[in-house]
Amino acid sequence: MNLRLIGIGAGVLIILSLPLAGAIAGPDFAGQDDGKNGGLFSTLGLSDSSRTSPTASAPAAAPSTPPAGAEQAGPVEQPRTDSRCGPELSSPHGVEAQTCILVGEGRTWGRSYYRNTSGRALDAVLTVMGPAGRTVQIRCSIGPGDEPGLCETPKEDSAGEPESYSAVAEFAVPDEEGRLLLRSGSNSPEPGDG
Repeated sequence: MNLRLIGIGAGVLIILSLPLAGAIAGPDFAGQDDGKNGGLFSTLGLSDSSRTSPTASAPAAAPSTPPAGAEQAGPVEQPRTDSRCGPELSSPHGVEAQTCILVGEGRTWGRSYYRNTSGRALDAVLTVMGPAGRTVQIRCSIGPGDEPGLCETPKEDSAGEPESYSAVAEFAVPDEEGRLLLRSGSNSPEPGDG
């Protein structure tokens, strides 16, 4: 009798813990595009599509009856975001990164995906360079750990073709010397390219 009760109780606990396990699993980065397949950035839940999609975790709205004569709207289409990314790079010091230029809705910005397994906090400086000497720069504090993250500049109104923009992220030790550990660019050649 006691074994049966223990078994039923264990089964109930397992069933009740499944939603909690899903909540602990981490943030949903769906819809953010890095322009690549697989590798470090697929662990962020990033797809190879350049069109963002609504997240599946959004609650469904209760069906309602539209007023007479009103057109029923379909799902809201998310704006298109195009990206141009350099290769995924890694340093012997435990830093991995990929840097991209993103363009959408008439705006341009830079984003660097990274993982810092160096065992210490780092500083990252992400710089976007555009036509006519336009430059946007942001500094990000990068904590140690195996979790992937991203550093992103503010979105600015586009001024020219997307190909006229480039981005560079530099990861360094935050001390007086600022020793550079990795430099990653949006237009870096793939390893082996001339």
